[in-house]
Amino acid sequence: MATLEVTTGAEVTLTESAAEQILGLLEREGKPEAALRVFVSGGGCSGLNYGMAIDESIEEGDTVYSSFGVRIVVDQLSLPHIKGASVDYVDDVMGGGFKIDNPNATRSCGCGNSFGTEDGPDAASGGCGTGGGCGSGCGCG
Repeated sequence: MATLEVTTGAEVTLTESAAEQILGLLEREGKPEAALRVFVSGGGCSGLNYGMAIDESIEEGDTVYSSFGVRIVVDQLSLPHIKGASVDYVDDVMGGGFKIDNPNATRSCGCGNSFGTEDGPDAASGGCGTGGGCGSGCGCG
């Protein structure tokens, strides 16, 4: 496990609402020192999927940010795809959940679970050309 300094000038941030939800979760889980890992993985109708997890370890190459008292960890492969993104917590009639506002996304599925970038893995087909969908029943936009 690598020990890294928190980077100033956060490139991935949380809204106050998201931070409150995450801090509450960390407290309920008994992991107040853990961090929120934000990452991307290949897949979905637009080429990339967002992922978030509570993580107690920091790996070599990770970048660590802090926002409203929450440490945010991003691996070096994910960072170019989500640099500048903001994580929000939205509670509406459909229920509550986290939403990522990503300035790098050039296309996304209708519900925001999957996204693509200009140079992402599905850029050549323009996304939605995979026929697989993101599995949520929403369409690409």
